[in-house]
Amino acid sequence: EAAAGPLMRRYEGAAQGRGVAADGWRVCLAHSFEELRQPYGAGDVPVRDVLRHVGLGLRYFRWWIKKTRIEKKSAFIDLLCAVPLQQIYGCPLGGIGGGTITRGWRGEFCRWQLNPGLYQYETVIANQFTVCLRCKGQTIYQQVLSVERPSSLQGWNWGYCGHYAFYHALYPRAWLVYELPGQKVVLTCRQVSPVIPHDYKDSSLPVGVFIWEVENGRDEDVEVSIMFSLQNGTGGKEDRSGGHWNEPFTFQKDGERVAGVLLHHCPAVNPFTLAISAREKAGTGVTHVTAFNPTGLGREVWQDLLQDGRLDSPTGKSRPTEKGEVTAAAVCASCRVPAHGHKTLELALAWDMPCVHFGSKEKLHLRRYTRFFGSKGDAAPALSHYALTHYEEWERKIEAWQNPILENSQLPSWYKSALFNELYFMTDGGTIWMEVPPDCCAEDLQGPAGAGLSQLLPVLREYGRFAYLEGQEYRMYNTYDVHFYASFALILLWPKLQISLQYDIAVAVVNEDVQPRQYLMCGQTSQVKIKNVVPHDIGDPDDEPWQRVNAYLMHDTADWKDLNLKFVLQVYRDYYLTRDSLYLQDMWPVCQAVMESEMKFDTDNDGLIENGGFADQTYDAWVVHGASAYCGGLWLAAVCMMCKMAEVLGDAKTRQKYLDILNKGKEAFERMLWNGKYYNYDSSGSNTSSSIMSDQCAGQWFLGACGLDLGEFEVFPKSHILSALRTIFEKNVLSFAGGTMGAVNGMRPDGVPDTSSVQSSEVWIGVVYSLAATMIQEGMVEEGFRTAEGCYRTVWERLGMAFQTPEAYREKKVYRSLAYMRPLSIWSMQLALERRAGRAPAPAPLPQGHP
Repeated sequence: EAAAGPLMRRYEGAAQGRGVAADGWRVCLAHSFEELRQPYGAGDVPVRDVLRHVGLGLRYFRWWIKKTRIEKKSAFIDLLCAVPLQQIYGCPLGGIGGGTITRGWRGEFCRWQLNPGLYQYETVIANQFTVCLRCKGQTIYQQVLSVERPSSLQGWNWGYCGHYAFYHALYPRAWLVYELPGQKVVLTCRQVSPVIPHDYKDSSLPVGVFIWEVENGRDEDVEVSIMFSLQNGTGGKEDRSGGHWNEPFTFQKDGERVAGVLLHHCPAVNPFTLAISAREKAGTGVTHVTAFNPTGLGREVWQDLLQDGRLDSPTGKSRPTEKGEVTAAAVCASCRVPAHGHKTLELALAWDMPCVHFGSKEKLHLRRYTRFFGSKGDAAPALSHYALTHYEEWERKIEAWQNPILENSQLPSWYKSALFNELYFMTDGGTIWMEVPPDCCAEDLQGPAGAGLSQLLPVLREYGRFAYLEGQEYRMYNTYDVHFYASFALILLWPKLQISLQYDIAVAVVNEDVQPRQYLMCGQTSQVKIKNVVPHDIGDPDDEPWQRVNAYLMHDTADWKDLNLKFVLQVYRDYYLTRDSLYLQDMWPVCQAVMESEMKFDTDNDGLIENGGFADQTYDAWVVHGASAYCGGLWLAAVCMMCKMAEVLGDAKTRQKYLDILNKGKEAFERMLWNGKYYNYDSSGSNTSSSIMSDQCAGQWFLGACGLDLGEFEVFPKSHILSALRTIFEKNVLSFAGGTMGAVNGMRPDGVPDTSSVQSSEVWIGVVYSLAATMIQEGMVEEGFRTAEGCYRTVWERLGMAFQTPEAYREKKVYRSLAYMRPLSIWSMQLALERRAGRAPAPAPLPQGHP
């Protein structure tokens, strides 16, 4: 806790550091309008191009109307109704893939992701913790632990003074400390979720635990009660749809007893049960209110608690709600704390939505945790019991994982905070973790083309299917050009989920979808997915992921230059870190297929691919012509890894083939792009081709992470890499915003940001973390930390974007795409640090039967 530092400390005035969302239409048209500024001067734009860009806006608007107003579904990127910035979020609750509930730094429950991939941003005011203190049989203090003064529940005592509260976050745990004014009592609420590296059971559970440490500084005993109240639902309109009901429960196993209330939420699609509970033990009593009206005054609940520090605990179920009616429940844990003593109260929140439909409602999916707790919808009591009796074990494992980093005095405190807190997206990124049906066969998973992947079925049966969104606003699952950066968190912490994800991508590679579709940016129609090309994503949560891929319809990604390469790079990186030779053998034919597909982009047969002069890679608004530092560097790194994989697998013919390409390509890359200090953005000779791209060493980043950056595998001369990194540090970092905001994507040689596109003048947080990792790999440790620190300070402190790190921001506090996948790349910094310290994995051994 101390090492992470306070996220918000005596924080008043949430508007400090307020950022401004990029205008929806501006972002909508940025992918295309900004291109006008590159080939033409101001006032010299041909009429045909103006009409083309106006046509783009009309195409998007027509599509948006059809999607949101006629089909009643969410747009995969809603450029007209961006999610507003709220500087309120804290550590989310829940494990991986079962949904999340975010608790804000002021203690409110304020962001809900229970329906897979879809968010509600309501702060539900009835969801609160309330404390009651009693001495000598009299209630001396009763207070809702919230600074709010709402219009509902006015019979409660609101308006806790925020000056006496402190918040700390170190994901997956958080601490809220309340100094009760004038009472000599301090409450510390420790929030714990089961997010544990290399754990594929408990990490899937949809639960959170609240451990209340009570310190009594008085000279007399005090009776302390903590009441946890919760509304049935998530604060949306479905809370008033009727038919919801509550019931008390107890669950006893192995001598441990838990009691609470189940809140059954019964919409037509994806019904679920919420459970609030407390652990009964010697000296601790648990009482409850089954149902009350959270929109009324709430006096009956308040007076019930005030009277004796207990709730009445009625038996039986509540009646189902009428349409338009809302219901809530409360659980209270009570104990006596001796003078100058200490006691603990343990409460839990669990939710059980075992069977889910995505937006298309075509298939019923079972969440991962149903393997251990069943799929009948009755698991909430058992989940509550398990959480309250296992959280101590979870914390031991979390501390064993985190403490070596936290106790390393050579690492700055901000980095420790960033490393763990950015992991929030692993659960809160619309994340789904589904079971494969037990009667499923390989043919069901492989699709019509059949991947011939021997380990596909065993891997997916054992570890399930995993997917997370590109961003909470960019709703596409496993967006692959971005996952390339974020994947370091998965491969280092939950490697089997990365392997599972890769198998799903491999299946998609060898299949095709010939359905015609119009792409919004160009207005042209082509098939959704072609064979032997890596998909952009595996689908939209409001459609049917895995079944229909490529929800992204801005551009046709069949001609993107980076997707195939990023698959190859991840395959070898995964093998290098896991030593899974069966995985490598399965992926080898797929790697060969995507590289053969990529060959067509080497139009002049010089061993180096060329970009096409349109948006054809992850920087999809920053146009590239000819050979480029980014895609060319990724290409050479992938060719190098093909050589290495062929060597490992004993495929001498293929190794020689790619070695010949590599030798030609390296010469062309240096000749066409190296300018003596860094690699030019592209080889077009345009006004901006000499821009300094912060991501120009992405290929070297992956090679270094896999130990392929020395000797025969030195693709890029070390002296050139170091010179390029020093130039980026001098120009893109230190010459941008006084060196305080990370690295701008593009910088002109004269030290002025490249404004040829929206994206060239942005800072991409995930790219900055990967750049910092590259610097650390190359021995520029101080520069790497200085570069990454700018992003952390900007996002988590100056802009107040805790637990919603965006994709991008600009110098003048304009941001884009809140809560984004790419910043998980910070875990590549940790791999680089461990490799430098000699603790990184050794190169993987050769599979048996190969030379």
